[in-house]
Amino acid sequence: MSIVRAVDENQPDREPRFGFWRRAYAMVVKEFIQLRRDRVSFGMIVMIPVMQLLLFGFAINTTPRHMPTAVLLQEESDLARSVLKALENTAYFRFTREVHDVEEFDDLLMSGKVLFGVEIPRGFERAVRRGERPALLVAADATDPVAAGAALGSLGTLVQTALAHDLFAGDPPALPFEIRAHARYNPAASSRLNIVPGLVGTILTMTMLIFTALSVTREVERGTMESLLSMPIRPVEVMFGKIIPYVLVGFIQAFLILSIGVLMFGVPVLGSLVMLALLSTLFITTNLSIGYTFSTLAQNQLQAMQLSIMFFLPSILLSGFMFPFSGMPVWAQYIGEGLPLTHYLRIVRAIMLKGATLQNLEYDAIALAALMMLAMTIAVTRFRRTLD
Repeated sequence: MSIVRAVDENQPDREPRFGFWRRAYAMVVKEFIQLRRDRVSFGMIVMIPVMQLLLFGFAINTTPRHMPTAVLLQEESDLARSVLKALENTAYFRFTREVHDVEEFDDLLMSGKVLFGVEIPRGFERAVRRGERPALLVAADATDPVAAGAALGSLGTLVQTALAHDLFAGDPPALPFEIRAHARYNPAASSRLNIVPGLVGTILTMTMLIFTALSVTREVERGTMESLLSMPIRPVEVMFGKIIPYVLVGFIQAFLILSIGVLMFGVPVLGSLVMLALLSTLFITTNLSIGYTFSTLAQNQLQAMQLSIMFFLPSILLSGFMFPFSGMPVWAQYIGEGLPLTHYLRIVRAIMLKGATLQNLEYDAIALAALMMLAMTIAVTRFRRTLD
């Protein structure tokens, strides 16, 4: 044995030249083959940069235009119509509702169906011609100060231009009426009043998606799915068993974020805490259902994580959290309406900053419930009863 060992130790290194590069090349080829077979990962390579380019290039606009506006027109006059036309010509305002009383005017602003409201009082033109300086009211939903700031800043010049056409031969010497701009719900234009409530929805979306997106794929990779499938349990029972514990986790997260926002940043809570808790639970369940759907579509945890990222990216960009929702083109707003975060941002901001009621938020609450039921239906249908 010692002779054989001595002979082996004295053998020269016969590793072929370029052996390192040959083995490395084999690994590179192997990785490309594996990547080609993993269609989700391959799709992510293409879709993420394309999605970011399209969203930032076409959908994102930090200077919102054509924002929905209601008008309370208490008189029919040429001057009133000229002022409204001048407002529309700025491209900031788009009159979508004509109301008949102050209550309807306030309700539209409270519910977020319009971002601005213009009230022209009775006897407006006659008072202007008499030199009495009547008041023109422009109310703005300032929960998003970016969306409201530029439009309010343009009021003086544009109305003066309209008066130059209707009352004077040239430029009017002075504005013959008063413009009262009311920045409601956030008069100081504080950005934290807009961002902190939005962070509740954004953080919950990210964490809830990831928690449940990994649930089924984790069972498969750990080998525990076989035991689960052998039990007398139905797919809907599996789904509820995996979702309900994370509802409590999400509720704790929401409570922590809101507590810090109120105590540290001074964000008010003007509406009902009970209603906020109920609608937050609905939003959490909706995201958990979507994440669970991803887990039934993915073959492994990496794919589940990638699907979550693909969903989270448009959610944060098209929901109104980072950029004004009203500044996006119509097609992007339609996509945003299909995202749970869009509706929850309206809900949490309206309850905290406006004191909105369930009647004001009926549309967004129904939309969240519909998205939740759709995701649950797909998840139960897609749940694999076998490991094939």
